[in-house]
Amino acid sequence: MIFRPRYWYMLFLLFSLYSISIHSQNLPSKWSLEDCINYALSHNIQLRQSQVNKRLSEAEYEQSRSTLYPTLSASTNQNVSWRPFSEQTVSLSNGTFTSTSNEVSYNGSYGINANWTVWNGGINHQNIKKYSLSSEIAEQDILSTSNEIQEQIVQYYVQIIYLDEAVRVNKEILESSKIQLDRAQDMFDVGSISKADLAQMESQVSQDEYNVVNSEVQLSSTKLQLKQILQLVQLESFDIVIPDIDDSHVLSPLPSLSSVYSTALLYRPEIERAHLNQESSKLDLNIAKRGYYPTISLMAGIGTSNNSVSDDAIFTQLKNNLNNSLGLSVSVPIFDGRQNHTNVVRAQLAAETSQLELEKAEQELYSKIESSWLNAKNSQQQYIYAKSNLTSNEASYELLNAQFEVGLKNIAELLTGKTNLIQAKQQLLQSKYTAILNLALLRFYEGNVMKL
Repeated sequence: MIFRPRYWYMLFLLFSLYSISIHSQNLPSKWSLEDCINYALSHNIQLRQSQVNKRLSEAEYEQSRSTLYPTLSASTNQNVSWRPFSEQTVSLSNGTFTSTSNEVSYNGSYGINANWTVWNGGINHQNIKKYSLSSEIAEQDILSTSNEIQEQIVQYYVQIIYLDEAVRVNKEILESSKIQLDRAQDMFDVGSISKADLAQMESQVSQDEYNVVNSEVQLSSTKLQLKQILQLVQLESFDIVIPDIDDSHVLSPLPSLSSVYSTALLYRPEIERAHLNQESSKLDLNIAKRGYYPTISLMAGIGTSNNSVSDDAIFTQLKNNLNNSLGLSVSVPIFDGRQNHTNVVRAQLAAETSQLELEKAEQELYSKIESSWLNAKNSQQQYIYAKSNLTSNEASYELLNAQFEVGLKNIAELLTGKTNLIQAKQQLLQSKYTAILNLALLRFYEGNVMKL
């Protein structure tokens, strides 16, 4: 049976769909925060690129170590000469002139050469240290990328939890509004309220319906953003595990700002990377200064040759033409057009820049930690107030609703109380999940595993 191109395409498509199906079966139906982080750390393209850069740095480090050893190379040249208009060729072999009438001649040479830089001011040793630091810097880049991914994931994850609860609250408010609308319709039918009051209640229901739809749209959008961070391009449905979060999580004791910062200075990869860059810049300065030193090299070689115009056998020619060489080279820089001087100045400025980059990294880290600490502290205080405020507004609204049903309160007063209740619930949710997010970030800055 002969397969046509379209059949091959269909087989490829079926195989791809099967692979996608198998891949999807290994994914969780609902993603926990740990699932999201583990998947991202295994599949994120940016992180994988950082890992490739790390392997490249390791290869460059191994290559730099090889500069301490001699280099060895073998070479050969094979030449054919053709003299179409020459009737006789004269050549010298072993001190004897010989002549031949061959128009075509052949000669070959063979050699092995070795070079060794004995000393170049210690630049090779300094380069080994520099490439070793480069490998460590690449490792810190991987850790920095990993931390950034985890921080992005937890922000979207908490936002999804917040929006999920906001959807539930808005639906409860909508159901309450529909019940009130039914009650208002009955009151209108018996003449207890006016048509304008009924229309106002209907408008409130429409507004509550919009709030539900809007919160659902925001929830779907945030799930999509988290899915994109995870780079789940072949997964249609995506949902997360909603953890149980009580007051003990929200009101967890805050570590001191100074302790978080001092711990982060020891463990955060962006700080370690800045320190390594500073060490690398010092090595660059040391290397630049060594450009004034002389370079000493050893060279050795062995070679031989043969040609077709000699009457000797090829092995005899190779033996007789064997030659050996050994040499010592010393290069002393005298005037190089200020190249070494410029390299030193450039390295000095780079060292100053690396010191400034370290200070900048420390300041940025402190700013991030301080913001998270203040947000967590303020949110905890706001949560306590918001919880008390919600209790008061719930009691007030229940009383307003009861008074409205017996005609003691009008529609405007009832809706005002409801607006206050909605705002109280929103304040509680915002303070709750702002505290949860920033507490998780503070623990992460202390070197703990990212969790809620």
